[in-house]
Amino acid sequence: MTPFDQHDPAFVADPYPTFAVLRSKGEVHWHEDMGIAVAVSHRACTAVLRHRSLGRIWTDVKPVERFTAFNLLHRNSLLENEPPTHTRLRRLVAAAFGRGHVERLRPWIASLADSLVDDLVAGIVERGEADLLSHVAGPLPVEVIAELLGVPADDRPMLQPWSNAIVKMYEYGLPPDLRDAAEQAAREFVAYLRELIAHRRTHPGEDLVSDLVAVTDTDGARLTEDELVATAVLLLMAGHEATVNVIGNGVTALLRHPAQWRRLAADPSLVTAAVEECIRYDSPLQLFERTATERVEIAGHVVEPGGKIAALLGAAARDPEVFDEPDTFDLTRTPNPHLGFGMGIHYCLGAPLARIEVEAALSALARKLPSAALATEPRRRAEFVIRGFASVPLTGGDA
Repeated sequence: MTPFDQHDPAFVADPYPTFAVLRSKGEVHWHEDMGIAVAVSHRACTAVLRHRSLGRIWTDVKPVERFTAFNLLHRNSLLENEPPTHTRLRRLVAAAFGRGHVERLRPWIASLADSLVDDLVAGIVERGEADLLSHVAGPLPVEVIAELLGVPADDRPMLQPWSNAIVKMYEYGLPPDLRDAAEQAAREFVAYLRELIAHRRTHPGEDLVSDLVAVTDTDGARLTEDELVATAVLLLMAGHEATVNVIGNGVTALLRHPAQWRRLAADPSLVTAAVEECIRYDSPLQLFERTATERVEIAGHVVEPGGKIAALLGAAARDPEVFDEPDTFDLTRTPNPHLGFGMGIHYCLGAPLARIEVEAALSALARKLPSAALATEPRRRAEFVIRGFASVPLTGGDA
């Protein structure tokens, strides 16, 4: 059975009515085309994310000789490993993160967001409209991750194209040319990071790469070079793609609910709750899969060892059993137990940083463009798993 066609433009444009129909028929469904079971209720998705016999079990992309760099990044990734490897990696990475990097960057991120929104406003004044993604949502997380990692300013334009190409591999049924482009981007990114890491070994700075190089476990263990490279790439891909799409999807949702946008512009204290509602209402990551290490039952569906099941995060976020009026954008919604950052041992390590970035962007936009509106209908990207827009043209330069 194929409960939805992930390549259908109409479904990609708005998958939520389909998710509602699926929820009414059951909490878990088999997707023949993707070869995976999909959980659609909040309860079942939570169970998938929490169950210790459902793990992130990496299987190399085939043929392995063609995807050497892509497989290296994921084989050594915090996200694609289970204990004890995951425990060791997360402890070391968390120790480096714990050296105050996120809070150190908070005022700088706010200033950067202000500057980027100023550029957006200038574009609107000059041309009548300007793209939120190219002016704000795209460059903000790239600059933040680059600053966090200590990537020199001249090298930063390479990061976003690498990330965009690599994450295409997370879609189902990707054509060969885009698979090759993902491997090429991975190869270039790996080579670049090896050079950066070598430089930081002899010239440490106040950046996360320097701390990742230096951090040691209680038994003296350190990250291998491949683990350092994989960690840096994970931070960029997860931090960049998610944040771009939370801002793009979230601002679009707010502007389609103009009373909510006006309310945020009038009351800046609502921005923290607005961030959570942006993540819930139109999830930037729609699907997160797990592999069974032993026989598991989720909402009556049995997953045999080696079988896969995915949490459809966007479906969980619209579950009326958990969220009142789930199809309504409500920036005062509380509590808001969305699953946008995952759950369990794979809960997103960068969630605090992502929240700071989105809050800075929304605050600057609401303050500097209180009369913002969609100039034309935003153009949706074709991908289902990584959900976002290709452009979000705004007007409102009279503000």
